Amino acid sequence: MSTVSAALLAYLLGSIPFAVIVSRAFGLPDPRSYGSGNPGATNVLRTGKRAAAALTLVGDALKGWLAVFLAQRLADAGAADIAVPAAAVAATFGHMYPVFLRFRGGKGVSTATGVLVALDPWLGAGAIATWLIIAFFFRYSSLAALVAAAFAPFFAFFLHGMGRFTLEGAVGVTVIALLIAWRHQANIRSLIAGTEGRIGGGSGSPQS
Repeated sequence: MSTVSAALLAYLLGSIPFAVIVSRAFGLPDPRSYGSGNPGATNVLRTGKRAAAALTLVGDALKGWLAVFLAQRLADAGAADIAVPAAAVAATFGHMYPVFLRFRGGKGVSTATGVLVALDPWLGAGAIATWLIIAFFFRYSSLAALVAAAFAPFFAFFLHGMGRFTLEGAVGVTVIALLIAWRHQANIRSLIAGTEGRIGGGSGSPQS
């Protein structure tokens, strides 16, 4: 599998709209029609159906993991160093701008988490731990996602320095972090204005 093929397959996997699929299976409204309008687990949770939100979260994470896993196993000899991070970025981008939903997707956090775990379990664990710590102390899901995304490249370059991670992979993680920050622009404005909704309720309008 060439780098282009790996990236294309990863993009298509990333484009699978689990929020829409799960919502239809549960008889819920299209997640693009309420809340933030984003087809992601956070928005599905606004229906009160935790099982549907959990399945969306797992599906979005698994498609990111699978995209990288397939690239790792099927990439042509000598091309893996580029094909794998290209697949990682493409899967995340696919969730954000899915071809199946006319390029109107989610924020990419769940898919990026699956991608990071597939790239390196320690990298994924570091990002997840960062999210949990920030979410626990500050109660903002978007802030936790932004901080975890910001720290992910540092974890990746640290692993690269230890000889456990490729430079191309670290660059790919940096691109993913920038994409997540880009997709959270509205959340950043809400956080600055003090109107971002907290986990479990609170003032403001959640944007995730």
